[in-house]
Amino acid sequence: MSLSVSVTMGVMRPLLGKLAALAGGEYSKLKGVKKQASFLEKELSAMNAALEKMELMDELDPVARDWRDHVREMSYDMENCIDDFVHQFGGGNAKLGFMKKTARSLKMLGQRHRIADRMEELKTLALEANERRIRYKIDEFNPNSSSVAIDPRMSAIYTKAADLVGTDGPKKELVNLLTSTAEKELKVVSIVGFGGLGKTTLAKQVYDEIRGQFDHTAFVSVSQKPNMTGLLYRIQLKLGMNRSSRVCEVEDITDDLRNYLTHKRYLIIVDDLWDQSAWNTISRAFPESANGSRVIITTRVESVASAACCSRPEFIYRMKPLNKQDSKKLFFGRVYGSEDDHQFEEITAEILKKCGELPLAIITIASLLASRPEKLRDEWESIRNSLGTHFAVNPTVEGVKNILNLSYIHLPLHLRACFLHLGLYPEDREIERDDLVRQWLAEGLVSKLHGQDSEVVAKSYFNDLINRSLIQPGCNKDGELVSCRVHDMMLDLILSKCEEHNFLRVECSPEEMARDHGRKYKVRRISMNLGNGGVADEATSRIIPSSVSQVRSLALFGESKYMPPLLHFKHLKVFLFKSLGGE
Repeated sequence: MSLSVSVTMGVMRPLLGKLAALAGGEYSKLKGVKKQASFLEKELSAMNAALEKMELMDELDPVARDWRDHVREMSYDMENCIDDFVHQFGGGNAKLGFMKKTARSLKMLGQRHRIADRMEELKTLALEANERRIRYKIDEFNPNSSSVAIDPRMSAIYTKAADLVGTDGPKKELVNLLTSTAEKELKVVSIVGFGGLGKTTLAKQVYDEIRGQFDHTAFVSVSQKPNMTGLLYRIQLKLGMNRSSRVCEVEDITDDLRNYLTHKRYLIIVDDLWDQSAWNTISRAFPESANGSRVIITTRVESVASAACCSRPEFIYRMKPLNKQDSKKLFFGRVYGSEDDHQFEEITAEILKKCGELPLAIITIASLLASRPEKLRDEWESIRNSLGTHFAVNPTVEGVKNILNLSYIHLPLHLRACFLHLGLYPEDREIERDDLVRQWLAEGLVSKLHGQDSEVVAKSYFNDLINRSLIQPGCNKDGELVSCRVHDMMLDLILSKCEEHNFLRVECSPEEMARDHGRKYKVRRISMNLGNGGVADEATSRIIPSSVSQVRSLALFGESKYMPPLLHFKHLKVFLFKSLGGE
């Protein structure tokens, strides 16, 4: 049976494969194993179709959602039980003597009974779940079986968006603000505006335009929950400073930066700044010596923009949406690959209005329509009707998330778990395609299509996510896209879906990890960003091992004073480690 891998079913396909192996492989010779495995395989296969249908529904009633969550957690527990079984009985040692063989057999007999009892419990749970399944109609789903290549229009569309955001006026105005006077004092300029307007794009264009006029330059992103030590280390790295071998506090690093920059002319971009306290810390690293240095910050928060510029309104640039003409150029360029090809003009105008002329929203919806094999009027009308009417009048973060969510709703089932797996990475990370491919394969999130190599299929998934603008192109190597980035507003959507489906959790302290012990459902994937975390106390250290025993993917970003021993992660399939200051 060919199964697509959706979020809820991220564990179902590998589980069914393992059950089939137990029923037909060498383990079937053990008493009762074949019968139990065959029974569970049939029961779970029967649940599969209902799960697939539910994945296609926008809304689930509480009873259906509870059933889905119950089956998901039960499937995880079943797979863990099978992994324990295979680990315990994965082969003996033919060179053992009679006494040692006898002792080993008696030990294994006890273990076998314990696992058999657990399998019997899971069998009962499966029976109960399948009895409840009669409440839902079954609808078969067949995943797309063709390989996907990168749409050649994608690289062009982001270049086009950048050109439209920075066309003459905005970029020229900022460049003049930064360079037109002979002012030698440190000048801080803020770019402020709603998420998705293109603040980072504009800042990057200005940075590329004037960086040659400065001795030292750096472009760093902050994010909502910044790891200040890692952020300051990244600034050091971009400036070409040697990192100290000793463990440094934030104050030490800011002092080092300040001393290094005191007699230099520098340009630094601080992207995606969220609160004034973070700016207060970062700004201490920037000496105000009269060398003509410049700092640009981007933020969504007006008060942060004002504070960074010392309440000088002339140093604040407020982003504006695209005009109607530029919005159309961007939209039609993505859908058709040409600004001259127009269809459904009236519907398009309504869609663009509902997108608030935000470049991010326009590209996302245009990519959704471009992914359709045929451009049908009723599909365009359906997308238009799905977009809310209030966003154009009063843009909100939730409104943008609803627009982006439309692409998630239309995402094929086999891509959903892979898409959510990106939530392991912090904001503003360059994510290597091959790293993602290995992670998806290790977790069993990739379907085999007509005998194709699994790695080829996984790369096809990556390409499909790029084409749908759910992830943005990163670096090219030898004409091939080898990395991607996730827009911070798209990451917000990913993490909200991860919370809804108990797919993964982001932990920022040992105490947060300990609290997972009391959650209704076990944590299966953890992204740890503990660079600012302290040492776990004794009580916390005792609780954490039981809260992480079921974890199958662990991502560690930064260097923490606390790290639970990997021995506790008995079902771990993916371990990702990125050091502090690394991209």
